[in-house]
Amino acid sequence: MPDRQPSPEGAPVGAAPRSRSPSGIPPGVSSPDLAQRGVAADKATSTGAPAWGRRRVLLLNATFEPLTALPLRRAVVLVVCGKADVVHGDAAGLVLRSAASCIVVPSVIRLRTFVRVPYRTRVPMTRAALMHRDRYRCAYCGGRAETIDHVVPRSRGGEHRWENCVASCSRCNHRKADRLLAELGWRLRTVPRSPRGRHWRLLAAEPEADPLWLPYLGEQVA
Repeated sequence: MPDRQPSPEGAPVGAAPRSRSPSGIPPGVSSPDLAQRGVAADKATSTGAPAWGRRRVLLLNATFEPLTALPLRRAVVLVVCGKADVVHGDAAGLVLRSAASCIVVPSVIRLRTFVRVPYRTRVPMTRAALMHRDRYRCAYCGGRAETIDHVVPRSRGGEHRWENCVASCSRCNHRKADRLLAELGWRLRTVPRSPRGRHWRLLAAEPEADPLWLPYLGEQVA
């Protein structure tokens, strides 16, 4: 009786192993397919890059105006279909490969044609956007901010809005509690205002912006 060769794990006994291209990707798989399936190299994990399913790509208009942050899969599809160009690739040099082509993992892409989008003046207030506005500095002492504080406490009629919320360190937030600044003799380092600009709406939805995005999001957040 002839000896049997060991089968690949999870394959039926006697089944031939699936052939792979030199890059390790099954033949016939295109770049959009790679992005859709979330195929990633081990290098992405070792460099601390975001997981492929959570990776976001900054989308710029043809005028280099920031529009939104896209999932990686959608960004790769736009590039492969010729609707966008890669402006900045992944800082670690990651590449998506198929049997016939390869594409640099993008961090910033730009549309080839201009898209007109409606403009809303009021920026939604989120923790991420407020921290960017105050540059992660406490509005009371200038130290590193970890929390958000209402200048006029909610318990005393203060509203949850840009003009009444500031970044604060834990120590100042605890000391202030539900008191007014006049009762403590404190003063704000800067007057809180509502930010303006389309890039602030993007920051309101993105807790962690890729450093490669910052030149396109305005000097005030760089």
